[in-house]
Amino acid sequence: MRELILKMFMSLDGFVGTMDDDHSWMIHPDPVAKAWGVERAWNASLHVMGSRTFQSMAGYWPTATDEYAAPMNQIPKAVFSRRGPAILEAARVVQDKPDALQLCAESWAQAYVASGDLVAEVARLKAQDGKPMYAHGGASFARSLIVHGLVDQFDLVIHPVALGQGVPIFTELSHPRRLTLVSSTAFPKGSIAQIYRPA
Repeated sequence: MRELILKMFMSLDGFVGTMDDDHSWMIHPDPVAKAWGVERAWNASLHVMGSRTFQSMAGYWPTATDEYAAPMNQIPKAVFSRRGPAILEAARVVQDKPDALQLCAESWAQAYVASGDLVAEVARLKAQDGKPMYAHGGASFARSLIVHGLVDQFDLVIHPVALGQGVPIFTELSHPRRLTLVSSTAFPKGSIAQIYRPA
């Protein structure tokens, strides 16, 4: 049995994205924070994501040389998409650039496609043995996981920026849901990794 960990970047005022889909606020060059994130990524047995995030990542990681590229490419993926196997076309396009591909980049085109009921599909993946699964946003996918109580742990990296308005992930809860803080790690450039589990 393996757990599902939701990993998200979040602003000080609780948003995981901007209204215009600008990701620049999430990027900040803190080598200590990055090393922490890469170490966490290596602890995953499966990277889980929604279709929009999959398409974005499948177009980037196979040819990336960033420190995150190795765990993102080498660890298996699962994509949740109503489109079925057609979603893998996003990954096959990148495979046409063999000279630029990183080790195990083909894993994107070999991702498990979960197109059935979300709760049943997550239960099937959780029933397998291994290290935790890491779920990567978008916000819509994260909200679905949260509202169905499928998240076993929240890894929230809070960036020292207030967006004023944006995209939240806890808005679909029908009642307050208490969480227990497991650990808090502050990084030199001001971001803080807060790890929570359901109370």
